[in-house]
Amino acid sequence: MNFWLLSPELSVCGIALAVVLLDLVVQQKKLLAGLSVAALAIPLAFTIILWGEQQASFNGMLVVDDFSLFFKFLIIGIAALVIISSVDYVSKFARFQGEYYALVLFSAVGLMLMASTGELISIYVSLELSSISLYALVAFLKDKKSSEAGLKYMILGAISSAVLLFGMAFVFGLTGTTQLNQIVDKVAGLISGGQLWDSPALLLGIVLMVAGFGFKIASVPFQMWVPDVYEGAPTPITAYLSVASKAAGFAVILRVFYTAFGIPLLSENWGMIFAVLGAISMTVGNVVAIAQTNIKRMLAYSSIANAGYIMVGLAAVSALGRSGVLFFLATYALANLGAFISIIAISNKTGSDEIADYSGMSQRAPALALVLTICLVSLIGIPPTGGFIAKFYIFNAAIQHNLLWLVIIAVINSVISAYYYLRVVRVMYIEKAASEEAVASSMPLQAALTITSLGVLLLGIYPWVVLRLAELAVTMFSP
Repeated sequence: MNFWLLSPELSVCGIALAVVLLDLVVQQKKLLAGLSVAALAIPLAFTIILWGEQQASFNGMLVVDDFSLFFKFLIIGIAALVIISSVDYVSKFARFQGEYYALVLFSAVGLMLMASTGELISIYVSLELSSISLYALVAFLKDKKSSEAGLKYMILGAISSAVLLFGMAFVFGLTGTTQLNQIVDKVAGLISGGQLWDSPALLLGIVLMVAGFGFKIASVPFQMWVPDVYEGAPTPITAYLSVASKAAGFAVILRVFYTAFGIPLLSENWGMIFAVLGAISMTVGNVVAIAQTNIKRMLAYSSIANAGYIMVGLAAVSALGRSGVLFFLATYALANLGAFISIIAISNKTGSDEIADYSGMSQRAPALALVLTICLVSLIGIPPTGGFIAKFYIFNAAIQHNLLWLVIIAVINSVISAYYYLRVVRVMYIEKAASEEAVASSMPLQAALTITSLGVLLLGIYPWVVLRLAELAVTMFSP
């Protein structure tokens, strides 16, 4: 056992425990956020040092490679931005700031492990580690909406976990192993006749696993929890759920399906499953988002639609598609976090998440309105933002895989999404402000907004560094 390979996760655990202990003695609770963010430099440094490693430990349960390290970079960065954006928001639960930051960090540990697991049981355990922390965070406001959101998320999450575990049990029962790199050899023998229908139990197991993971990434028809949970949860946690949970979900899907089910006959079939789910998800998400008047619910349906776009890259079943998924997740994380951080700053002043209350925001808070506009434009996929490069990349992968029909659906849906995203921009810049009072934002929020908006623009103008990292991260998978 090589505990050095676990150094990023162990250091994040240590930071979480330190935050809980410091909360007992520190009077200025805002220091907890600063210490948490500063201390995240430790796991970040460990991740940088580990880059280039290609090792498995703990009997194959832990896999450290460029793929897992890419997601560790991403999740550490997301956790830092969420903590920074929470500095003002935590006044709503001032007595429990230490517990709040610790839960964010503990959930990050589970999400990081999800990208690093090479065995079914460890995948399930890491998924539950992240989920239990997130259940508590969603209900952290303790009001009616937050409590209802937490309960709904926990019940539906438990059902999805049971479905996922049932699918894993089918696969284990048929193959006799939970190791992903051993499952692929057993699966090849099960369908040696050249027909997937030769093993209906395997097909059922794969379908159940798709359903279980579909909940994690907020894909139709497993998205029923998303609108109410996103609306009821504390806004920083809504942002965290929309990007970190989705990124880890796609990481584990890529790991499982390309390692355990990566043989050509199987990949053709599960690729088509993801193509159909992607088409339905982006259509349902975009069409329903049009009718929303609450911006958090609108972005909830936008999250469902974006899960559909990302599944276009999964459906392509190619190296280009895989690296496109990773790049898309990075750009989506920056754009969505930027949008939600802007919402936090505005709702702290107005006390409302209704789109109508954003009228005239360009006069009351020009910087916030500009950042929100840049992030929404990126979510549409308009140049010169990272969202344009991300969509172009995965659409190109799908076309090369003869999925032109799916790309046409995705492009049409991108046009539909422009309606409800630009509606927010129109309200901010054209409609008359209800009040002349300026909407100020704190220094931590301004720092987070600067990072996200510049990141979105930089990935649109010069995406090659992140694209290269994404390409290196997926080289460990078979073509």
